[in-house]
Amino acid sequence: MTIPTANTALSTSITTPNIASIDDLQNALRAQNYVAERGLATSIYLALKLRRPLFLEGEAGVGKTEIAKVLAQVLGAELIRLQCYEGLDVSHAVYEWNYTRQMMHIRLMEARGDHAEARGKSAAQAPMSAQIEDELFGPAFLLKRPLLQAIDRGSKGPAVLLIDELDRSDEEFEAYLLEILSDFQITIPEIGTIKAVEPPVVIITSNRTREIHDALKRRCLYQWIDYPSFDKELLIVRAKVPSAPEQLSRQVTMYVQELRRAELYKLPGVAETLDWITALVALDAKALDEQIVDETLGVILKYQDDVVKARTELNKNIMAVISTGVA
Repeated sequence: MTIPTANTALSTSITTPNIASIDDLQNALRAQNYVAERGLATSIYLALKLRRPLFLEGEAGVGKTEIAKVLAQVLGAELIRLQCYEGLDVSHAVYEWNYTRQMMHIRLMEARGDHAEARGKSAAQAPMSAQIEDELFGPAFLLKRPLLQAIDRGSKGPAVLLIDELDRSDEEFEAYLLEILSDFQITIPEIGTIKAVEPPVVIITSNRTREIHDALKRRCLYQWIDYPSFDKELLIVRAKVPSAPEQLSRQVTMYVQELRRAELYKLPGVAETLDWITALVALDAKALDEQIVDETLGVILKYQDDVVKARTELNKNIMAVISTGVA
């Protein structure tokens, strides 16, 4: 049995009327302070146009998760986020039954005398009629988790579904996603198959701590997001932290770019760049100097070995950034 989530006809496109081209999408993302180069904007546009999930891969902190957040704002849609982790299962990702409410309902039926078979017996011993079983395992007792929330929208309109850091989940859960990504439907044994009338926009991210199976990738469009160039990162800094002095913005961007050329355990991402410039603005810094860099390295580097290594080359890095004035 296939159960549609609404009786309305399937709309032709989730995209808003003002997004008729890749350029329009780039401008819409930029209006939300997200700088997307042409290749990434093309992948997002095709995902919207073709109704295909978009699989984003890249190092942590390069803006993968932010794409889903910004896209939800651009489309005026609800953002539904599923944060993946080891051991994630159906009950936390898709649905589970409200057992407490079911037991309370059984007790209430017994008190009213509705459950004739249960009279004089405990709830555990009482046989349950098919009618009561259907009632207890119906929509009223179903707890929707993120994946089902994105599929079964009712009259709420389409959503942006973010499946974040899929590489942290187990392969068994990855396999479970295949039906959802192929047909935008979820099968619940007690109810049937619930199929989305308006498929959600699906963004899947991975930090590549393990390889994702080809079967899942085939169902998605793919885009690798690399660390940005100096010019792009400077644009991001200006857009996200407009209160930062121009000299400080350039120096911070140059310094982070230099750090990424070093052999560190964990290279700083764009998120760390923005955290650092925000922290420096909070300290009323106008430009970088050795002391303030030394005092704030913990904002951009999260491992002590990396901090020690950066400090041993601190003078050289800062002098190179300040004296050359180019990335």
